[in-house]
Amino acid sequence: MSESRPVVVVSPRGAPRPIIVEVPHAGLGIPPEVAAELALDEAGIKRDADLYVHELYARAPELGATLIYTEISRFVVDLNRADDDVDAAAVVGLPHPRPHSPRGLVWRVATDGTPVLKAPLSLASYQTRIARYHAPYHLALDQAVAEQRARFGRVLVLSGHSMPSQGKATHADPGKRRADVVPGDLRGQSCAPNVTAAAVAHFSQAGLSVAPNDPYLGGETTRRLGQPKQGIHALQVELNRALYMDEQTFAPSEPQFSRLRGLCEELVDRLARLVEAAPP
Repeated sequence: MSESRPVVVVSPRGAPRPIIVEVPHAGLGIPPEVAAELALDEAGIKRDADLYVHELYARAPELGATLIYTEISRFVVDLNRADDDVDAAAVVGLPHPRPHSPRGLVWRVATDGTPVLKAPLSLASYQTRIARYHAPYHLALDQAVAEQRARFGRVLVLSGHSMPSQGKATHADPGKRRADVVPGDLRGQSCAPNVTAAAVAHFSQAGLSVAPNDPYLGGETTRRLGQPKQGIHALQVELNRALYMDEQTFAPSEPQFSRLRGLCEELVDRLARLVEAAPP
């Protein structure tokens, strides 16, 4: 796992289209220097990973999309957080810590309440994680957005995630059964309304339950990049893990996995056509 790449960019195969798919949480890689600082075992690392989501979107480049993902675990750095989203209990010596951020850029506590860190990180360790893992990922994402916007005048960033089928102990909805799909657009702020509406219709027509922004509004990528008035639309899509995998063994389930992969591919094509037809 020491050779896990902080960012992988898969360019479109054939003519590019104005859509980028980014998957920031599917990775499991833990570099040795980080492993020494973690209190989690392998199962703990997998429980909060968006397992297989990059595989659900693996054929997106065949549809003209740019695919960006990481092989690094979110327990190294959470790539869907701002680089200063850290509190004093996670990193010692921070000049401007956040008041309370147990699952920020550096997670202190897993979603089931399990401690993540053996001890608070040093300021040097925190800065190294940003430079080696966080910065390269977001640089690649920003470059892809700029290239697509320059080419087409507009671009859609589809942020692919997965979620536990029920809220966990530290979630805002502990024990609650989640919908099958949760599109997050910061309550209409990160993309045009018809982008979210198209995603809702897509999964609803497939017989799945859809709950926009409940319980996930969208993360840092959606907040930072979503500027619909500037032609940059960002939509986060959370998929219920029970749709495609066994949450206890972490094994993908068939034929459910293949069906969901097909739906994800169709979503990419549907949203790309929407953006191509006219500015959303």
